[in-house]
Amino acid sequence: MKERLDPIHAAKVFVETNFRHCRGALLAGSVVRGQETATSDLDIVVFDETLMNSYRESLVAFGWPIEVFVYNLTSYKVFFEKDRKAAKPSMPRMVSEGIILKDTGIMESIQQEAKALLEAGPEAWSTDTIRTKRYFITDVLDDLRGSDDRKERLFCVNTLSDLVSEFILRTEQKWIGSSKWVIRSLEAHDHELAVRFVEAFEHFYRTDETEHIIEFVESVLEPYGGRLFDGFSIGKAEAERTKEKH
Repeated sequence: MKERLDPIHAAKVFVETNFRHCRGALLAGSVVRGQETATSDLDIVVFDETLMNSYRESLVAFGWPIEVFVYNLTSYKVFFEKDRKAAKPSMPRMVSEGIILKDTGIMESIQQEAKALLEAGPEAWSTDTIRTKRYFITDVLDDLRGSDDRKERLFCVNTLSDLVSEFILRTEQKWIGSSKWVIRSLEAHDHELAVRFVEAFEHFYRTDETEHIIEFVESVLEPYGGRLFDGFSIGKAEAERTKEKH
């Protein structure tokens, strides 16, 4: 790989070279947060009103791997809303934290829109949703407790990691994440709880013992009624209403 330019300079040159007529652009990601590593890329968001459709592209330029996200002046709103519904605000986060590379008078309002979305948080889970999530976590816990196969337990534990991290954050109306953003989101919410989470799962991976994970997961479920199996149903009420009509 060629010698890298300074990240901000590289991003500015990239935008000027490839999107000279865009209305605005910004640099986001780990280099902006001061968390870059040897494998970090440049996340560049571009707003180009001449485009009919949004797109994303990966390439290497100026010694950097670059991820470029290109939107027109309305299509970015679709992605904001998609991320809000999924409770994974990757696009709004990039926009809100980004360093402006080019601005023709649009970036302040777009960044404020992103910040307002982040501050509002995702939609609250309904009581029914929490019950459903409790049921599926209970189901995986039972699979874990009943399995004497190491390979099966690995996949049960991995599934629990996703389900329980989501449950912790969404029941508190907090944003969730994927990959490294799972632990970042947990730490931002409750550092002590995040430590307990990691310790419980690390203990299993080191020793193959499941007790710590089971105890931790049950402690997470307990304020919401604990495990759930007996009496749980999905769709029964609607089925009975349909039956009565006939």
